[in-house]
Amino acid sequence: MQDPQQRQASTWTPANIVTLVRICLVPVFVVAFLSPWPEWFGFENAISFEVKSLIAAGLFIVISCTDWLDGYLARSRGEVTDFGKFMDPLADKILVAAALLALVELAVLPSWPVLVILAREFIVSGVRMVAASKGEVIAASWWGKAKTVSQIIAIILFIVKDFYWPSSGAYHYELNPLYLLSWLAMLVALVLTVISMLDYLRKARSLLGFGPKGGASAAAYAACDEGLDARAARIVAKAAAEGTTIGCAESLTGGLVSATLTDVPGSSAVLRGGVVSYALAVKEDVLGVDGALLAAEGAVDGSVARQMAEGARRVLGCSIAVATTGIAGPGGAEPGKPVGTVWLAVASEGGVRAVERRFEGSRDEVRMASVAAAFGLLEETLGL
Repeated sequence: MQDPQQRQASTWTPANIVTLVRICLVPVFVVAFLSPWPEWFGFENAISFEVKSLIAAGLFIVISCTDWLDGYLARSRGEVTDFGKFMDPLADKILVAAALLALVELAVLPSWPVLVILAREFIVSGVRMVAASKGEVIAASWWGKAKTVSQIIAIILFIVKDFYWPSSGAYHYELNPLYLLSWLAMLVALVLTVISMLDYLRKARSLLGFGPKGGASAAAYAACDEGLDARAARIVAKAAAEGTTIGCAESLTGGLVSATLTDVPGSSAVLRGGVVSYALAVKEDVLGVDGALLAAEGAVDGSVARQMAEGARRVLGCSIAVATTGIAGPGGAEPGKPVGTVWLAVASEGGVRAVERRFEGSRDEVRMASVAAAFGLLEETLGL
């Protein structure tokens, strides 16, 4: 879970400034691509339409790369803000929409692919608004990222496709490899656009009235919740019989793993204790997690989970230690780490290992599913 201390009081973080600069550069790109600026400055003999398109494509690439930059700055500096989470995807949509409309204006691209892409954005934005009104967050997926990257690649190819012009004979589209490649990229982008939209609708089907609340994850959560006490009893009994002690290092679960174990009579002979390392400082100062690792990767990371488990085993002097760290929601999602991303680790004499899980559902469901996953690691380690 992201440490609340990471959040800056000020909105004007370097990451947010980069995002705003990206938005401000969009009109510059449009002017560079659409306007006859070489004629304005007397460069019409030196800069042809094709060269002007290359310059516009270069500017588009630079603006697109700032998306990676602001994300890196926000994560590495611990400055993930609500403003940034709102403006960053909006900046991407503004850039892509402006480029697509410019291509339509120049008759380089027909309007129907643009309508498909923009319709998807309107539909997904509407679904997100419905989810937000109900206090829920729909986790982003790999499909969304793939969609964005493919759209950017297709746009770049369409901007520069006329740069290659066969020198002999009449111009034929089939002789221009960039023309064929640009359309292939656009078709891939359109397929991913539709798939990513359907993925959002699938996740939101309960919110839209087309499925049970929480979907399959809610059923899985209910099953886990009903069996947690019995599983805790088996873990305590097996550990007590073998003289094994257990410790916990918990972030998003906030002590739920330890609390569920202590509900079992006789657990005092097994459970050494737990460290609720919700803040990054506690992970570093108490559990010994590498500060540079936390700064670079954040709290939700496999190496962090492993070091948490090793630190708990060392600090608590136990035979086995289990660790949990993740994003329970409704906020806190990061690029590549949607809400429901959880890393768990278990450390014992045999070594340490970490596993990643992705859970869908409400905050409570994600946390309880994480407890169940932590019990799974303890059961495997104990041979249950």
